[in-house]
Amino acid sequence: MDLSTWRRFSREGCIRRSAGANLHPATEKTPLRVVTIRGGFDFLFLEKLEKGMYFLYLDDSGSVANRDEEYFVLAGVCVPENSVPWLNAKIEDLAAEIPLEDPGRVEFHAADIFGGKKPPWDMYSVRIDRINLIKKVLYVLQKAYQEIVIFACAIHKKSYPKVDAFKLSFEDLCSRFNLYLHRMYQATNVPQKGIIVLDKCAHEMSLQQLALEFRQVGTRWGHLKNIIEVPFFVDSRSCRLIQLADHIAYAVFRRYNADDLTYFNCIEGRFDRHDGIIHGLVHKQLCNQTCTCPACLTRNQ
Repeated sequence: MDLSTWRRFSREGCIRRSAGANLHPATEKTPLRVVTIRGGFDFLFLEKLEKGMYFLYLDDSGSVANRDEEYFVLAGVCVPENSVPWLNAKIEDLAAEIPLEDPGRVEFHAADIFGGKKPPWDMYSVRIDRINLIKKVLYVLQKAYQEIVIFACAIHKKSYPKVDAFKLSFEDLCSRFNLYLHRMYQATNVPQKGIIVLDKCAHEMSLQQLALEFRQVGTRWGHLKNIIEVPFFVDSRSCRLIQLADHIAYAVFRRYNADDLTYFNCIEGRFDRHDGIIHGLVHKQLCNQTCTCPACLTRNQ
């Protein structure tokens, strides 16, 4: 096959794996192919289709098991395929500013940057410099096209003591992503399909199965007709947009768990919203019926 007929987004959006690693293959109806090329790596390519394609990159912040933390957050960025190279390049430019010989070794992880203990962040001895670096990663969204939106689900863990917060937030964001794609179809009259990409985690197999169940029997909010079968899991070290998702999750986590708006204010205007309601941010809690956070406030008006 002539590779010029494919869009390569391995370096632009980073779905890549070592040869022989576990990657869930695309079905015949999925517009993805796996092609092994030089270097022993397998890359996903996207066929030119008469339909739109969006990627939702997700990462989490907080710990489901940590009792010292009140909240768990799953969040990320939704990007149309033609904007993936641009957004990825913006974060690559930030990596080039870090004083390392190889910018490719730079992994933007918000908690590590804030802590300032791991290299290369330990070279930033002044706390405000590390805070500003986290903000710079988030600020790449300010000049992005309006089709690039963000999603987040913040769960107050004590409100749902018998529920897996990771799975609950994943189901919620799957439904919101699906509804967003449906709205895009209504606005453009072009069928929109979505792919979910997550950082590798211990929940990988359970989320794969959960995604299949959502497609077969639906979520509590309906069927996911616009999302391709199962999510893909990647190593965050090789995926700039997962690193951006990490920063979004961290910003939302700090807002709800620590009442810290430092980073949240950088991204508040990017949450998916429609008809005056913020759909891209959900605050799941049963302890404060008069909450005035942006997610609760727009729904209570």
